Amino acid sequence: QVQLVESGGGSVQAGGSRRLSCAASGYGYSNGYCMAWFRQAPGKERERVARIDTAGSITYADSVKGRFTISKDNAKRTLYLDMNILKSEDTAMYYCASAGLGFGDNCRYTYWGQGTQVTVSS
Repeated sequence: QVQLVESGGGSVQAGGSRRLSCAASGYGYSNGYCMAWFRQAPGKERERVARIDTAGSITYADSVKGRFTISKDNAKRTLYLDMNILKSEDTAMYYCASAGLGFGDNCRYTYWGQGTQVTVSS
């Protein structure tokens, strides 16, 4: 019963920044759910960009460490991904996902948003 809606995608110049948002709704949603951002570019495997689990532990893909920040506003039931120093290789469809209660790599993602496209030009 969790619905996730991403927003904030668009075109940006390399070196620029954008904030992606994922609004969560539904009676089954809990602020303690494991949440993550994924991305997928054409011809490439889906990649988990960032995750915050039930315990609050945050992990990032090596490719975005130091540039991206995942955060939550529990009052707004919204997950964010702040993307900085964007590179052309960051071009992808970005999705947020919820795994329910989960810890670290035991998170299993059941709910997905529709995705928002981020295109970075050089």
